[in-house]
Amino acid sequence: MESTTEKYRAARDLLQESSRDYAAAVARFSWPDFGERFNWAVDWFDAVARGVERTALWIVEEDGSEARYSFDAMARRSDQVAAQLAAHGVRRGDRVLLMLNNQVELWESMLAVMKLGAVILPTTTAFGPADLADRIARGGVKHVLTNAADAGKFAGVPGEYRRFAVGDEGEIPEGWIDYRGAYELDVPPAAHPGTAPSDPQLLYFTSGTTNRPKLVEHTQVSYPVGHLATSFWVAAKPGDVHLNISSPGWAKHAWSCFFAPWIAEATIFIYNYKRFDAVALQNQIRRAGVNTFCAPPTVWRMLIKADLSGGPGALRELLSAGEPLNPEVMDQVREAWGLTIRDGYGQTELPLAVGNVPGMPVKPGSMGLPLPGVPIVLVDPVTGKPADEGEICVDLAKRPMSLMTGYQGDPERNAEAMANGYYHTGDVASRDSDGYIFYIGRTDDVFKASDYKISPFELESVLIEHPAVAEAAVVPAADELRLAVPKAYVALAAGYEPTRETAFEILKYAREHLAPYQRVRRLEFFELPKTISGKIRRVDLRGREERAQLGGEELTEWREEQFPELRG
Repeated sequence: MESTTEKYRAARDLLQESSRDYAAAVARFSWPDFGERFNWAVDWFDAVARGVERTALWIVEEDGSEARYSFDAMARRSDQVAAQLAAHGVRRGDRVLLMLNNQVELWESMLAVMKLGAVILPTTTAFGPADLADRIARGGVKHVLTNAADAGKFAGVPGEYRRFAVGDEGEIPEGWIDYRGAYELDVPPAAHPGTAPSDPQLLYFTSGTTNRPKLVEHTQVSYPVGHLATSFWVAAKPGDVHLNISSPGWAKHAWSCFFAPWIAEATIFIYNYKRFDAVALQNQIRRAGVNTFCAPPTVWRMLIKADLSGGPGALRELLSAGEPLNPEVMDQVREAWGLTIRDGYGQTELPLAVGNVPGMPVKPGSMGLPLPGVPIVLVDPVTGKPADEGEICVDLAKRPMSLMTGYQGDPERNAEAMANGYYHTGDVASRDSDGYIFYIGRTDDVFKASDYKISPFELESVLIEHPAVAEAAVVPAADELRLAVPKAYVALAAGYEPTRETAFEILKYAREHLAPYQRVRRLEFFELPKTISGKIRRVDLRGREERAQLGGEELTEWREEQFPELRG
C-alpha cells in the first residue's frame, strides 16, 4: 500500500513529467486520496527534507548580507519551534496569527504551526491596531507571533491571546514569550499531529478590492495539495532557484514563496529591499542563478521601464499573477530577453486555476487554459448556463481539492459564492475556439457606454502602451448623452508632467488604437488607490465619480471636447 508521501510524490511527479504536455497532464492527473490523515509539513516537507543539505531558503538583504538554510536545517528548526510553541500552550486547532517579514522565522514558524495541527492566520506587518483587532476577533485568534519591533501594535488590541515575539536579548517586551528560546531546545523530529484532510490549516483575509475583506478557510489539503497545480504552472524542478515578488501576509506569498517551490524541491530565493530598484533586482536574479521568476504586473511594468539589456541570466520561466498582465509588457520582455511571461489566474479562495502552461502557445491577453484537476466553466449571468462568455466559475459537481471550504462567519456571502452548483469567482471572461480564456473584468468593473459593454482591462492595456503612462484604471463617468463614458485615471511614468499636452497625447493615442465605442473620453492624472497588497481599487474611483456627480467631489480632469483636434 502506498504511503501518504508516496501518493503525494506520484501526483507531483506526474505533473512534472507532463510539464510540457498539457493534454497529457489534464488526461492523467487526479487529486490524490490520503484517507484519514494528512499533514503537509510532516508527510511531505519533512519526508523530502531530512538529511538533505541542498539550500531550501536563501535570503538576501539590501545591504548584501545573506543567509542560506538547507532543507534539513528547516526541518530541524521547525521541530524546535513547534516544541517551543507547544510548551507554551499552542494546541491542534488553535488559531495562530503570524505577522512577520521575509525572514527565516516566517518559514520555520509556518512549518511548526502545521506540525502541531494548529491553524495559521498570516497577516501583513503593515497593519495597525484597528486591522489587527478585526482579524483577531473574526479569526478567533489564540496566539500571536510577531517581531519585537511590532509588538507595540498589539498594546490596545483586545482579546485573550498568548504572545510570542522574535527579537534579540533585551528586546522582548514584558508579557511576551521569547520565540528564539526554541533554538536552545534539543528535540526529536515532530510527530504527526493526526490532522485529517478536512481539518482547517490556513485562514486568509482577502485584500478587499471592492468591500470588507472576507475570511477564507483552507484545509490541510486545499492549499498544500491544491498547489500541485500551481507548481505545474511554475515549472520549477528539484534544485532550481525560484524567486517570487510578494509580501508576506497575502495568499500569493504562500502560493509561490512557500508551497509551489517546496513541492518542486526547489530553493526559495528572497531579495529584501525597502524601495524597488529594477537594476538591483536584475543583478540579484543573475547573481543567484534564478531559474523561475514570478512577479505581479506592477513589478513587470516597472521592469520594462528599466534597462533590460543585461539579459535574463539563468532564467527559464517567467510568470505573472495577481492581476491580468497587459500584452505590451509581454512584448517588451520577450524582445529584450527572448522569454515569454506566462500569465496565471487564481484567488485567495482558489489556488491557481487557469494559466499559460509550459509548452503551449501563449496568446496575448489570455490568462491561458484551465489547470489539471480544476473544472473551470464560464457561466452566462442571464441564463445561468455554460457559455463562451460569462463569469469564471468552478463546477462543484467536480469540486477540486484546491477550492476553499468557504467564508468563515459569513453564511450570506458563502451561499452567494456557491449558488446554483458553481463557485462564483466574480470575474468575467471569454473563451476562444482553442479553449483559451481571456479576462474581461470583475463583475463590478465591467460597465456599459452607449449600450456597448466596456472591459476596463482592454482599455487599460492600450493606455499603458503609451510611454507616459505607468499605470491606468478605467471607470465609468456619468454622461448626459451616453449615460456613461470611459474615463481613465492615469499614474504618469517618470519624466512626464500632468499637462494639457500630455493629456492630449494620451487621449489621441487611445483614440487611434481603440474601437470608436471604446474611446476614452475623459482623463485625470491621479495617484491610483490600491489595497495594501497592491491591487487597484477601482471601487474607490467609481465612488469618486459618483460623489462628483452629486457635487461632493471636485475633479481635475481633461475631456475630449477640450481638444478640438480630437473631434470627429
